[in-house]
Amino acid sequence: MFRKSKCLACHAVDQKRLGPLLKEVAAKYQGDSSAADKLARKIREGGVGVWGQLPMPPQPQVSEADAKNLAAYILSL
Repeated sequence: MFRKSKCLACHAVDQKRLGPLLKEVAAKYQGDSSAADKLARKIREGGVGVWGQLPMPPQPQVSEADAKNLAAYILSL
């Protein structure tokens, strides 16, 4: 699912691209019980300011269920 999404345009597991490494995201939210919901919402709604001023565009075409699966994948890294 991650490879089919637009996430790869800006993110990679362990290579720097425009956005943070997915491993960095997982480390930042480690131990946060609400992290999966936060990340799923961020995937769908986008945002700016958490990792700098480059905005993450919203991905409303990603269903809520898929966003939660993507968030779970990211947090598993």
